[in-house]
Order: sequence, then C-alpha cells, then structure tokens
Amino acid sequence: MFYALIGLSLALAGLAAMQFLYLIYLERIGKEYKKRINELENHNKYLSYRLHDAEQEIAEQNELLETLHEDVEAEEDAWADVIDER
Repeated sequence: MFYALIGLSLALAGLAAMQFLYLIYLERIGKEYKKRINELENHNKYLSYRLHDAEQEIAEQNELLETLHEDVEAEEDAWADVIDER
C-alpha cells in the first residue's frame, strides 16, 4: 500500500510538472503572437501611408492629364478653324 501511494504521488507530481511546462509554452507562444501582431500593425501603418501617397500621385496625374486633354482639344479646335477658313 505504501508503494502505491508513493507511485500515485509521483504520478501527480509528474502531471503537475507537465501542466507547468505546458503553461510556460503557452505564455511563450502568446508573447510571439503579440510580437507578430505588433509587426503586422506597423507594416499596416506603413502600407497605409504608401497607399495615401499613391492616391495623391494618381490624383495629381489625373489633373495633369485633364489639363493636357483640354490643351489638345483647344489645338484641335484651332486646326478645325484654320481648315474651315481655307
């Protein structure tokens, strides 16, 4: 009976040790997840800034294209007037 109690207590101590090691493992994984989330948030901010800059560049290019298109239409109208005058 005495040996059975010693065996049971060692088994319970082993189970407690296993749970403790699993808890340490989960804490380490949690820290890695938090670190990865922080990295992703920083990358998201960087990409947001780049997207905002790209949208501004596209808007500027569209404005430039519109002014060039208006100039081309004015030239085409001028040529049409020249041809009509002849």
